[in-house]
Amino acid sequence: MQQLFKKTLAVAAALACCATTAHAGDAEGTFSGYFRAGVGSNDAGGSQACFGLEGVPKYRFGNECDLYGEFGYTKELAKSANGSSFVGTVMTSIYSPTSDVGSDNKLELAQMMVEAKNVPFLQGSTAWIGKRFYDRPDIHVLDFKYLHGDGVGGGIAGIAMGPGKFSYALFRNDINQSVAATRHSFIYEGIPVNPGGSLKLDATIISGDQKNDNDAKRVEDGWSFSVVHKQDKLLGGDNTLALQYGSGSGIKMGGTDTGASSDVKRTRIFDNIIWQITPEFSGSLVGLWQRDKDNGASSTWTSVGVRPVYAINENVKLIVDFGHDTVKPGNGGETQKLTKVTFAPALTQGKGFWARPELRAFVTYAKWNDAAQKAADISNKGSTLSSTGVFGGSTSGTSFGLQVEAWF
Repeated sequence: MQQLFKKTLAVAAALACCATTAHAGDAEGTFSGYFRAGVGSNDAGGSQACFGLEGVPKYRFGNECDLYGEFGYTKELAKSANGSSFVGTVMTSIYSPTSDVGSDNKLELAQMMVEAKNVPFLQGSTAWIGKRFYDRPDIHVLDFKYLHGDGVGGGIAGIAMGPGKFSYALFRNDINQSVAATRHSFIYEGIPVNPGGSLKLDATIISGDQKNDNDAKRVEDGWSFSVVHKQDKLLGGDNTLALQYGSGSGIKMGGTDTGASSDVKRTRIFDNIIWQITPEFSGSLVGLWQRDKDNGASSTWTSVGVRPVYAINENVKLIVDFGHDTVKPGNGGETQKLTKVTFAPALTQGKGFWARPELRAFVTYAKWNDAAQKAADISNKGSTLSSTGVFGGSTSGTSFGLQVEAWF
């Protein structure tokens, strides 16, 4: 693992060297990425504690105990006499479940692809093949990708078609020799429906490699369909409203859930607004409802959260992040509840909601019910919410620390 980490540093250093010429022009390439890192503790003693119900995303602000980074480089590899451009992208990512990189860190080649752009007969669309991040918009305050199409495959993007643009991609989920699936992704987006508002239609069809009906390892067939409305220039920001439905391996919405049963059906609706009412006052508000049905039983996740941000000046913000989650299990058990609130002053690059880097000092308080503790005891013994976690039999706790988040 030490050798792996050294290789990661070597890759990062090489990319950083490339970044020194990133602004010299397109031919020199561009360096981009994201990272977050921090340290903390809790009022019971020990390392930082993070709070979330089992099986659903958590409100992330002041509530991330991990270390994560993405470092990518994009460069034009070749250009034809007719102006066609072939652009390569390579990105590595590193993840550690703790605040430091150790023996349990995870290094991945996150992206490695080539795009063909400005090819005359493609008429403005782009062809690509490789491993890539694909169709992955998120609800930022939850760090939750409501569509998640990452994978290895190929496709063509941005075909002008009527009022919008169409994209198609083919992916293979080759987990090993006996478990795999083919995924077809269809996107039609940029459809104007009202002033400042546009519609995106997103569909996937998934076919598991056929073994036999009794093969427990095979990926089940599935599909998903999402309708997403994006309203720009609302309260100085934007609003995203989505209705989604998935079946079988399609419940990942845009991706392939390789372990999903053929009987499971998922319905999700959410609304997420990012506002910038004045240069000083910004924030986010989200409401989400999701129901899973499997063999007649249904589980429901509901979530509501708000993050108001006030900029005292160009480089200092005061941030509050509130989130409340409930999970009603499909087995008829008691509803699990968790409420989390964070306060953080931050040094930042600018006043806007998306201004980064952001250097934060935070304190987070969370309270959960007995049902949430029992669920953690069953599925994640020793975790923060469990009776054997850092807070013992208590159903509340406080953590505090420092964190930096940056993208570039």
